[in-house]
Amino acid sequence: MTTNTLVPVLAALGDETRWSILVALGERDASASALAGKLPITRQAIAKHLAVLQAVGLVASARRGRELRYRVLGSQLSETARKLEQIGADWDRRLVAIKRIAEEL
Repeated sequence: MTTNTLVPVLAALGDETRWSILVALGERDASASALAGKLPITRQAIAKHLAVLQAVGLVASARRGRELRYRVLGSQLSETARKLEQIGADWDRRLVAIKRIAEEL
């Protein structure tokens, strides 16, 4: 995952409603209508948020009969977590180097 792909994912995750949708989908796959029954927003708004989450690869949809159901793609979330851990480790190494230089002065 590059910075160019990480930024849109983090932007999608930064929205409280989209986060709530991911949490709900983490419990079980659901349609936009089912999610609207659980969350305090309209089905149309849920559909727009799902489109954003799908565009960045965090959810996928599958048709089941007349219903379009969504599920979380754990691999993308895991990859995002790995990238954030890598960024954190890189910063930790930099801070240790800065501390060492400051203590040598």
